[in-house]
Amino acid sequence: MEIYFVTGNKNKFEEIKSIIPELIQLDLEVPEIQELDAKEVIKFKLTEAVKIHQGRFIVEDTSLYLDCLKGLPGPLIKWFMKTFGGRGLYEIAYKMGNNKAEAKTIIGYSTGAGEVHFFEGVVEGEMVEPRGVLGWGWDPIFKPLGYTKTFAEMTPEEKTQVSMRKFAADKFKAFLNDH
Repeated sequence: MEIYFVTGNKNKFEEIKSIIPELIQLDLEVPEIQELDAKEVIKFKLTEAVKIHQGRFIVEDTSLYLDCLKGLPGPLIKWFMKTFGGRGLYEIAYKMGNNKAEAKTIIGYSTGAGEVHFFEGVVEGEMVEPRGVLGWGWDPIFKPLGYTKTFAEMTPEEKTQVSMRKFAADKFKAFLNDH
């Protein structure tokens, strides 16, 4: 049973593969729509992947939702990071007086027959001044609630234990075991 993880991001692939070893990375160039609903982004990417390659696929979207921006940037985090950078996003939250944030990963799974199953992992946290050199993206500015370290200060093993990607992957793995 081959399941392809459609991603060009080696870090995302390694993190999920540590939980679901049978996954195969498939670095396909599929268009990504810009949409506030992460599930719509995922469905579109899965539809495009099926047009290019046959098989069963997963696609994931990891988003950052800032309380001070009423949930933005969400799935648009890539563009917010390009525009403001990590420090800029932290400064927005700080200046607005609300540093609450939510990190969310949604994995979409398709057998290629049009049906999509979703698996979600969420980590509540807060925006902090950039700290740490590990990880990638917005890891230096996100600190999970109950922890003293940002994702970028955690070793890969520490991060995986509290990661929204791990929580979503665990749900997907349980689904695979049941089906």
